[in-house]
Amino acid sequence: MYATIRRLGRALRGLAVITLPALGTAVWAQSPPNLGAAIDDLVAANRILYRQGVVDGFGHISIRHPERKDRFLMSASLAPGRVSKADIMEFDLDGKPLDQRDRSIYSERFIHSEIYKARPDVNAVLHSHSPTVIPFSVSQVPLRPILNSAGFLAPNVPVFEMRRFAGSGSLLITDGGRGKALAETLGDRPVALMRGHGNVVVGPSVQRVVARAIYTEVNARLLIQAITLGGPLVYIDAEEGKAAKAIGIATRQDTPPTGSGSSGSRKPWAARTWARPRRSANVLSWQSPWHSTWEGAVPMLPAPPHRWSCPPKIEAATRPRGLSATPLNWRGLCT
Repeated sequence: MYATIRRLGRALRGLAVITLPALGTAVWAQSPPNLGAAIDDLVAANRILYRQGVVDGFGHISIRHPERKDRFLMSASLAPGRVSKADIMEFDLDGKPLDQRDRSIYSERFIHSEIYKARPDVNAVLHSHSPTVIPFSVSQVPLRPILNSAGFLAPNVPVFEMRRFAGSGSLLITDGGRGKALAETLGDRPVALMRGHGNVVVGPSVQRVVARAIYTEVNARLLIQAITLGGPLVYIDAEEGKAAKAIGIATRQDTPPTGSGSSGSRKPWAARTWARPRRSANVLSWQSPWHSTWEGAVPMLPAPPHRWSCPPKIEAATRPRGLSATPLNWRGLCT
């Protein structure tokens, strides 16, 4: 009898081992999306990209709507460093704003809408005029990865040429046709250059897009330095890029999806992203839910040419409840 009970106990424990992970997975998948957290992430992404010099007064980043895959979220047409939660707008996949009111909108929103149409795997899109990247869009020198953290660029980066689609004229993506042509050039890649204009960076999460944008700029800068040394260069090849991704290098920024119910990953961004940075030699360490994105450190890019203080409305919108602005060094990050 005791032997029977023991066998039954072992069977039940085995059943529990099988069942509980399955239940956990089901709960994870069925957790309702968190629109508020997605908006917080989008505001933070604008600020981080500005602070890192990837965007200046121009550039825009979007997130696919967590509840409606046929819509996306993007700010009104503002300098990225000044975006607040009140500026976030909702668009359909034709680039039409659903609640514009009196807010201005980006003329190049079709970059985002057409890529979301073409790439169901993409949940965030960035267009920037990342400065060190642009020379590779107009020269015969391809942008290729030499830095392990930029292995996602392997084997090379496609270049969108507007003249092939619309002839000589404006380089802006101001309609769906141009956006579709750009999406076709991008294909299944994470990054595409836009000749004489900038680049587009995509990914499955806004965290990954921010990291990719930063390390695309860093890699471009390092590649130019390496070229000036002369002699042949050794690039990160496709297999090394895949290996870096497999072990988490340059992609460890992934966090549970917005609204997954993971309390650790969905803590308020304001309490961490805008905390006082720790500075050392040439490194800026961020205290944020993306802390693991950079292993605690992001290479510090040159300061943007235009700097300003955060308006009071932004401080109020991003300050955590119960905390004053005094210990958070707002001006240190916004000026």
